[in-house]
Amino acid sequence: MPLVLDSLAFPALTERRRVLSGALAALAADQDATVRALKLGRTQLAEIDRNAALLSSPTTPVIDRYTGVLYDALDAQTLSTAARAFAGRHLLVHSALLGPVGGLDLVPAYRLSHDSRLPGLGLKKHWAADVSLALESSPGLLLDLRSEGYVSLGPAAAHPDRFFLRVVTESSDGHVRALNHFNKKAKGVLTRALLQNGQDFDTVDGLLEWAPTAGLTLRPGAAGELQLVVDGHL
Repeated sequence: MPLVLDSLAFPALTERRRVLSGALAALAADQDATVRALKLGRTQLAEIDRNAALLSSPTTPVIDRYTGVLYDALDAQTLSTAARAFAGRHLLVHSALLGPVGGLDLVPAYRLSHDSRLPGLGLKKHWAADVSLALESSPGLLLDLRSEGYVSLGPAAAHPDRFFLRVVTESSDGHVRALNHFNKKAKGVLTRALLQNGQDFDTVDGLLEWAPTAGLTLRPGAAGELQLVVDGHL
């Protein structure tokens, strides 16, 4: 089944998605321009063919489509049926191409990152205002696990129920530092635990009380932030 834009979460973003998907597919007709825009290496030229076919190629649920350290830790294909259903209701993934999409929304293979530079179409200008509005309209507690690059494509407005997650480690003398190398893996572990638990937390206090039962250290950080504390040798 090919991509159906108006079937995705946040249908108010459909036109933005249509414009960007069409532009990316059209760009694929120019190999050199695509290489520059997507910063592709010699071994990545097959990504151009994927982009050329993105409007007609088969789709896969979001949690099965994306790859990388976070998704390795999430290990979506081994989640229970109930956990996957919970992901469909509560998990959002921020796509540079499609904006925030639901965990079980159907998407094609493509190549586009938050820092890609399409000719005449800046991703921040294209997405930021409308994505922020979409996130603001999403009710309940929102835990933002995005990298800062993706946050720039649609910041979540300050709100008592909106929290940005920082992955940190703490030394024996109490010194806290942010982690880069293990950041994505820790977020994948947290996401998997939340999906397996299957609880829709009404408040951040409920989330913080649950975390130790899952073997996680989650605590308040700076204003509007939570800290996930992990071993620096995770």
